[in-house]
Amino acid sequence: MYKPSERRGSATRPWLERQGIVRPLAWGYVAMLLFMVGDGIEVGFLATYLESVGFTTADVATLVAVYGVVVALASWLSGALVAAWGPRRVMMIGLAVWVIFHVIFLTAGVATTSYPIMLVTYAIRGLGYPFFAFGFLVWVTLRTPDAVLSRAMGWYWFSYTAGLGVLSAYLAGFTIPRIGSYATLWVSLAFVVAGGLIAIVLIRARSEVSDTGVRATVKTVIHGLSVVGTVPRIGAGVALRIINGLIFYSLPLYFASYLVNDVGFSISQWQTAWGTMLLACLPGNLTAGYLSDRVGMANVVAWGGGFALAISLVGWYVVPHFLGTDFAALLAVAVVSGIGLGGFTPVTAMVALLAPHQRAAALAIANLGAGLSNAVGPAIVRLFLGPLGVAGLTLLFAGLYAACIPLAYIIRQRKIVPAPKPDDDYESSFV
Repeated sequence: MYKPSERRGSATRPWLERQGIVRPLAWGYVAMLLFMVGDGIEVGFLATYLESVGFTTADVATLVAVYGVVVALASWLSGALVAAWGPRRVMMIGLAVWVIFHVIFLTAGVATTSYPIMLVTYAIRGLGYPFFAFGFLVWVTLRTPDAVLSRAMGWYWFSYTAGLGVLSAYLAGFTIPRIGSYATLWVSLAFVVAGGLIAIVLIRARSEVSDTGVRATVKTVIHGLSVVGTVPRIGAGVALRIINGLIFYSLPLYFASYLVNDVGFSISQWQTAWGTMLLACLPGNLTAGYLSDRVGMANVVAWGGGFALAISLVGWYVVPHFLGTDFAALLAVAVVSGIGLGGFTPVTAMVALLAPHQRAAALAIANLGAGLSNAVGPAIVRLFLGPLGVAGLTLLFAGLYAACIPLAYIIRQRKIVPAPKPDDDYESSFV
């Protein structure tokens, strides 16, 4: 597989490439950040907003769960379709789908409070962000030298989290009191379009675009599934990616309401705590990428990710339960959670290194796990919030994160297998 930066000694590589950012893809990280700001504005407040206009918690959980199923499917397809059509085309399809169905969701669904239209359009919009974001992820993984791949993943997830969680949360906290929740949902469109335009104009990396036909595309997708049979440990990587995002897709659905209605925090304080958690994730992303070179990726994921999030999830409930509306204490818990989220940064690189001869296929399966978080998190909330309550449900999530400690060591790769030459791998035609 041709990777330009591998032809030079490490001392003579440009600074960006030494950090894992290959120059032709550099603007893609900016495009990712802006796109994810637009996609993530709604995460912290959509549930409470829809409940305020008459929908039940169950309605919202179903809406988000169905959306999550589509996101999971799109996350898997993104890696497979990159192999068939090239990353640029997949990203542009994602952009178009997101824009079109977001507009329909707001105008024909939310504005008229039509739940069936909302359910369908929001679900279809779920194809958009995985095609754009995970299409770019596969592009980065295929173009980046293995020696700096963990760093590249750190920068990728830095951009992803900065957009999806941090900037979007603070932006929503700023705009909602001034223009309202519904208008804030329209603000997201501007950021998605801006990110898409940067990707179209400024990403210079080669991406083969060819009409492969339906048969070849289906064959590629099936080939992507077979990699789990070839390398069974990738299944553990999928489990890690599912658990990784559970806190992000579940906490706003039930814990925001608990903190505001039962404990007594304001919605603004919740948004600030949420944004702070994701702000702390940013240095966590970068530190995990660089620290992996020193202590190993499995150690970072197990203890910096799984253990930290298990402990902090207990803290999310225990701290307000005993200290009430102590906002500083809540922020401290949020910071630990953010660092824990960042600790999962190396998982993508670990999965990719398990199958160097089927990298796009392995990443397609890993992306499926990431996408399934969107569905699994809300589904767990809907199924277990009633019988377990807030305390029990939060402990259940903490237990799942504790399970990540052994899973991280299952997918540890002790010896890196060299990537194949261009004529050995179906992925190389567009790298």
